[in-house]
Amino acid sequence: MTAPLSPTIWQRLHGFCQRTAAGSLFTRPVTIDRQRPIISFTFDDFPTSALLTGGAILERFGLRGTYYASLGLMGKTAPTGAICTVEHLAELVERGHELGCHTFHHCHSWETRTTVFEQSILENSAALHTLVPGALFKTFSYPISPPRPHTKRIVGRHFTCARGGGQTFNVGNTDLNYLHAYFLEKARHCRDVVRNVIEQNRDARGWLIFATHDVCNSPTPFGCTPSFFESIVECAVRSEAQIVPVAEAVASLRC
Repeated sequence: MTAPLSPTIWQRLHGFCQRTAAGSLFTRPVTIDRQRPIISFTFDDFPTSALLTGGAILERFGLRGTYYASLGLMGKTAPTGAICTVEHLAELVERGHELGCHTFHHCHSWETRTTVFEQSILENSAALHTLVPGALFKTFSYPISPPRPHTKRIVGRHFTCARGGGQTFNVGNTDLNYLHAYFLEKARHCRDVVRNVIEQNRDARGWLIFATHDVCNSPTPFGCTPSFFESIVECAVRSEAQIVPVAEAVASLRC
């Protein structure tokens, strides 16, 4: 009799199926064909430290980032730290950073039914319109996991692009409905690994989207320290990449 698969193997198979479905269905192709690489810095959930510390570091280099907010978490303490307030939303826009959508309820991108997921997107947009009149979500980040295929299709109707994970950069034929990102916290104890990715992106003339959550001296498992973050920003600047928020990068590609 064949031995049953272990829970670990089942988890890997499940993850593989999720990634395959998300990457192959309902694509919106774009070709990255540039003389100069692109780098974007993004923050999920929008913890306060992502703006007050991470944003301040970017601004010291004359840069701006993209902050993916779940406004239903606003003012609360999440696993990624203290989440932004209304004042932080307005401050972020005034400082020239981009606000992106992360669903209102921070919905699990695979386990949530597509109809419920879309309703949370609409609720997040309505909340932004009320809290910061004139502000608009242009780009999206999938919370927690790769999306269901039909969720990915719906997201593509609402936003110019949507970002996932994948720990790599985007190059050549790329899917705007499921862009790759590199989460800094997964390599926060090895700066050379991240620097190597920056060099690879430079050589490939691709689009490297960094992602993280909180930026503080005692980060959660989902964030990184200010010194680590600043060293990565400095390395990105030295690569001579065009460093812009996600929405501006998409506009640049389309031009």
